[in-house]
Amino acid sequence: MLEILYQDEYIIAINKPSGLLVHKSFYARDAKVFAIQELRNQIGGQHVYPIHRLDRKTSGVLLFALDSAVLKIMNDRFATREVEKKYLAILRGWSPEELTIDYDLTNDDGIIQNAITYFHRLQSTEIELEFNNQPTSRYCLVEAIPETGRMHQLRKHFKHIFHPILGSRPHGCNKQNKLWLENFDLRGMMLHAHQLIFNHPITNEQLILNAKINEEFSRVGTILNLDLNKYE
Repeated sequence: MLEILYQDEYIIAINKPSGLLVHKSFYARDAKVFAIQELRNQIGGQHVYPIHRLDRKTSGVLLFALDSAVLKIMNDRFATREVEKKYLAILRGWSPEELTIDYDLTNDDGIIQNAITYFHRLQSTEIELEFNNQPTSRYCLVEAIPETGRMHQLRKHFKHIFHPILGSRPHGCNKQNKLWLENFDLRGMMLHAHQLIFNHPITNEQLILNAKINEEFSRVGTILNLDLNKYE
């Protein structure tokens, strides 16, 4: 059963599990289960329209419209950046305390698109894990707010500043991912859409939807001695 965070006659939001595709994708033809299908079945067969996307490995708040008119309203609000998306990510190394990454990305059609991400560091940690001939490894927890919504934007932006998201493939650090797979059996990606802030498409009331982190994110936080209590 999907965790429903909010539901009324116009919209519905879930806490999407990591590993679940939103819909069928050319890039993941092995998948048999999709969020659209599962949610529709769970609410009695009513059609649902995804308003935005989350990567397969990204967990967190995912919003759907329950009719096409509401879908158009919310698509317009996403396009005009009236919706604020906040993510939690665990990065390799100690990132700057805060930074706006303004770095263009190229999509699958070869088109260059402007992409902007603001983030600030929440916590820093260092553990006894040998890497690159060093006895310890450093990591940090950040909150990221993408101003644009390009494919794999956060993964690509954090790799660009040399602080890749732990567990990200292919836009990560292969050596770190292998280290964590061998030592901690980490197979997921440490990226979670923890909050979505927007005005309701019909009532215009402000909604703040929060999604708890999953067990894998919490387990990694424990290994790294991060305080994740407020997100659990």
